[in-house]
Amino acid sequence: MHKARLTIDLDAIDANARELKERASGAELMAVVKANAYGHGAVPVARSAIGAGATYLGLAQLTEAIEVATNLGVDKQQVRIMAWLYGPDADFASAIERGIELGVSSLAALKAIAAGARTAALTAQVHLKLDTGLGRAGAAKAQWEDLVRDALALQAEGAINLRGAWSHFAYADDPGNPTVAAQIEAFEDGLRLARRLGARFELCHLANSAALVTGLPVTYDLVRPGLALYGLSPIPQVASPVELGLRPALTFEAYLSLVKPVPAGQGLSYGHAYVTERDTITGLVPVGYADGIFRAATNVGPVRVGGRNRRIAGRVCMDQFVLDLGPGALEREGDRVILFGPGDQGEPTVQDWADAVGTISYEITTRLPASLERVYVRAGRPDAGMGTAQDTAA
Repeated sequence: MHKARLTIDLDAIDANARELKERASGAELMAVVKANAYGHGAVPVARSAIGAGATYLGLAQLTEAIEVATNLGVDKQQVRIMAWLYGPDADFASAIERGIELGVSSLAALKAIAAGARTAALTAQVHLKLDTGLGRAGAAKAQWEDLVRDALALQAEGAINLRGAWSHFAYADDPGNPTVAAQIEAFEDGLRLARRLGARFELCHLANSAALVTGLPVTYDLVRPGLALYGLSPIPQVASPVELGLRPALTFEAYLSLVKPVPAGQGLSYGHAYVTERDTITGLVPVGYADGIFRAATNVGPVRVGGRNRRIAGRVCMDQFVLDLGPGALEREGDRVILFGPGDQGEPTVQDWADAVGTISYEITTRLPASLERVYVRAGRPDAGMGTAQDTAA
């Protein structure tokens, strides 16, 4: 018996991808599967999203993109892969050989990619990134013209091809924020300047999950949903997944490894942060912060066991936590414990966990380590072609 299991509903991934594709107004769909598909497993999710109409995969780290490209088993003409985070000594030649397209934020990166293209004797496909106001990656406004000019010179040489131009929002989850309109204007200004210089981008892209579900008019040629692909709301303060037509794909379950009576006044776990108020029965769950459970979930993390929702009692440990099951509890060792799921059966959701520990849903799922067993299902049955995290996740 595994100490815990993550079940990923591929039907939900498919349905979410189709919903997002419909919202894209004819633009291509990039399934963002970075960070091991937000903890869901990059390769199985990628295959599912491709089957549902995604033509691009987005991975931040170049190393992860190379791993996914190597293990995906899909013709690179069927789906393109893009990556945008890498160091100056990255193996660009290997990436280019695998057909990975590269986001470019600086002249130095552009030159290094061109050198890699020459080594590979291939043309690198690049997407020039303009910093429109997020203040993170991307060329600053003052650097944009030089970046475009140098890219055009390298394109004339045959080292690169200007595949795309892109940027990223700071406040897409708050479409009324003045920065949103300012970033759209800055992006349009950058595109106009690039076109005056002679650049002809095949794809322009700006929309992430929040921009897509809030209906911002920025679908352009390609949209890049991440969180929404997994059925989670990028605007939880405004709309739930159900209200957005999305279905959460992930269920995290464990089991009770020990059930025992304890007296009133007994402190539970390190530091006795929880003390029983009456004679009761406790249950031990063999997962902890080494398994992605926030230590901040002490006394607040919600779980469902025996048809009832409970909260973690006492401090979360490295590999276990305790539940106060109450006097007369009927649970037994081996009983299923659901930490979170879609919420259909009254179980806590990822958003419930995020609210409980004071973070965002992204952090809850991306903390789940690759060592946890992942089972992929369709129509409630294991999908034999997907396997588990140990043999199919990136």
